[in-house]
Amino acid sequence: MPTRFLQDRFRDVPQCDAIIWQARTFSYRWLLDAIQQWDARLDEHEIHAGTVTTLLADLSPQSVAALLALTQRGAIIVPMTGSMRKHQPAYEAIAQCEVAIEISSDQTISINPIQSDASAKHELHAKLRAAAHPGLVLFSSGSTGTPKAAVHDFTRLLDKFHPPRRAMRTLAFLLFDHIGGLNTILHTLATGGCIVVPSDRSPESVLTAIQDFGVQLLPTSPTFLKLLLISDAWEDYDLQSLQMITYGTEPMSANILAALNEKLPHVTFKQTYGLSEVGILRSKSKDSSSLWMQLGGDGVQTRVVDNVLQIKSHSTMLGYLNAASPFSEDGWFITGDVVQVDGDYFKVLGRGGEMINVGGEKVYPAEVEAVIETMPQVHTAAVYGEANAIMGMIVCARVKLIPGVELSARELTQAVRQHCRNHLSPKQVPIRVTIDPQLSHDERFKKQRTPRA
Repeated sequence: MPTRFLQDRFRDVPQCDAIIWQARTFSYRWLLDAIQQWDARLDEHEIHAGTVTTLLADLSPQSVAALLALTQRGAIIVPMTGSMRKHQPAYEAIAQCEVAIEISSDQTISINPIQSDASAKHELHAKLRAAAHPGLVLFSSGSTGTPKAAVHDFTRLLDKFHPPRRAMRTLAFLLFDHIGGLNTILHTLATGGCIVVPSDRSPESVLTAIQDFGVQLLPTSPTFLKLLLISDAWEDYDLQSLQMITYGTEPMSANILAALNEKLPHVTFKQTYGLSEVGILRSKSKDSSSLWMQLGGDGVQTRVVDNVLQIKSHSTMLGYLNAASPFSEDGWFITGDVVQVDGDYFKVLGRGGEMINVGGEKVYPAEVEAVIETMPQVHTAAVYGEANAIMGMIVCARVKLIPGVELSARELTQAVRQHCRNHLSPKQVPIRVTIDPQLSHDERFKKQRTPRA
C-alpha cells in the first residue's frame, strides 16, 4: 500500500494538528478516521484499483482524506478545483474518467458514475493497472491552447517523502490540482507538520493566517509576492513565526527579491523548481537573495541542450494522454525552460515558447517586465511579442498603473520606452505599450502574457 508510511507517521502523532481549515483544527487521529470512512465509501461505490476518478474539490480536511484513500487503493486520480467546473466535462473526456467525486464548499459529498462512450483504455492507464500502482492525472494551465494531461505513477511521486524531515506549519497557497499544491500537502503530512488553509488567497487573508496560526513556511509565486510588496499589508501583522518563503512557477525579478529580503530580513527565501510533468525537484538557492539555484537530489539528473533544461527523474510522468511525447530520443524530458549555467547552478530565464525573437536577438519577457516594474507609476507589466514584417517580432507591453496615477497612453509609452532605454538593449525596448487596468494573473498566480483581445 503506497500510503502505508504516511499512515504510520500519522499514528505516531495522533494528537498533533494536521490541518487548520476555516479556523478549525483537525488532528492526525481525525485524519486517520476520515481515511477509513472514505475507504468504506469508495467500496460502496465500487471505486477500485485502476478506476479513473475525478476528485473535484478545494483544499479541505475531507478532500485530503479522499485523496489519500483513493491513493491507498490504487485509483487513478484526476484532481480538479471548483474553478475548473466549466471545463470539467472536457477534462474528464480527455482523462477518460469513470467516476466523479465532488466535495462542495460546505463539505457535501456526491459520488456519481460518468456516462461516457469512452472507457478508460488508454495505454498509460493500462500501464498503471498492470503495475497495481495508483495514478495521478494533472492538467497544464492551458494558457496556450488545450491543456495537456500528464499521467504520473503516484507511487514514484510519493517515494521522495519517505525520508523523515523537519515538521513545519505550512500555509497551503498553491492549488489542490497543481503539482506544487499537492507537493505542499504531501510534504507537510509526511513530516507530521500542519497544513494551514487560508480563507482565500488575498494578501490580507494569507497574512492573517500566518499571524493567527504561527505559519513557518509559505510556498507561493513571485506574482503573489509582488502583490504583497505593493499592498504593504504586512506592516499591520506579526510575522515573526514565518521562517521561510519558497517561490516558483515563474521567474522571479531580482528587484522584487531584493525588496523582499529588505522587508523581511528574518525570513529565508528559497527558489523551487517543478513542473506538472516532473514533480517538484529538490533545490538549493545560492543564498536568500540569489536567483541561482542547484537542482537535483536522489534519482534526478539534469543537462542543458541548446540552453534548454532537460531532466531525467524517477518522478517524471509516464506521458501525456493527449499530446506527443516531450522526451528526447534518449529519454530526457525537455522542459522548455531556457536557463543560464554557472558551475552547479542554474538561472531560469523563462519559457522558450514565450521568447521574443527580435531581428535575431532573443528577448525574455521577465527581464523586460522586471525593468518596467521598477517605475514608480507601474503596478504590474506583462510583456509579449507580436509579429512584424521587418523585425520578425516586436516587443509589446501591457501595463497596469498604481492606483491614483493618471497617464495617457502616449505619456506612458514615452515614459516606459525612455526608462527601458536606460537599462536594456535597443531590441528589448517595447515598441507598443498599452494601459490595461485589468492586468492580473491566472488562478495559479502566474502572470498572463498573452495580448488582450
